[in-house]
Amino acid sequence: MSLDGRYDADNIFAKIIRGEIPCVKVFEDDQVLVFMDVFPQARGHMLVISKTSQARNLLEAEAKTLGRLIGATQKAAAAVVAALKPDGVVVTQFNGAPAGQTVFHLHFHVIPRYEGEGLGRHGEGGMANVEDLKALAAKISAAL
Repeated sequence: MSLDGRYDADNIFAKIIRGEIPCVKVFEDDQVLVFMDVFPQARGHMLVISKTSQARNLLEAEAKTLGRLIGATQKAAAAVVAALKPDGVVVTQFNGAPAGQTVFHLHFHVIPRYEGEGLGRHGEGGMANVEDLKALAAKISAAL
């Protein structure tokens, strides 16, 4: 999918927001949802999404939405550092399929990095164990 197009209200993140597909929540408010990535690139990989915007990417997003998302992304990164003690944190965001975007709903990735551990490939790793994700989410949530 290119940078141009229409928002698909049936994308997986829209379905998660509507409660049609489950997720392992870390935290949420009326505008933002942070949840564990089920195809994590590293232990503790989270996604930060807008619950209100229909922007498919950063280029379509309203400035106010971006402010809320980056604030939530910072909060998620600080919580994962406090909870899991990684050696670093990657914050990334993709725009368009050629850039690596696979879900066309604006989102940020918060990926803890651990010295000596490789980073899994975006969207290509195996699905994580849900119970493991729940334990990680509880630990990260407790650090908020």
